[in-house]
Amino acid sequence: MHFSIWELALILVIVLVLFGGSRLRNLGSDLGSAIRGFRDSMKEGSKPETAGEDPKKLEQATTQEQTAGVHDPLAKERDKV
Repeated sequence: MHFSIWELALILVIVLVLFGGSRLRNLGSDLGSAIRGFRDSMKEGSKPETAGEDPKKLEQATTQEQTAGVHDPLAKERDKV
């Protein structure tokens, strides 16, 4: 199904008359922010649990605390995860 340039222009004019320019502008910005938020949440899902920290660094810190004799009440819970 191929649309000519005149058919697309007519559809654009009808949409502008129905919704108005400011409403379309707001709709476009809302759609853009929704897409940006979705992308950001997808990126956060692939990151480690705490942003900016490697899991290896967390393991090293836990090992250092255990060797230093620091009592951590949540250590058992972290080991389960």
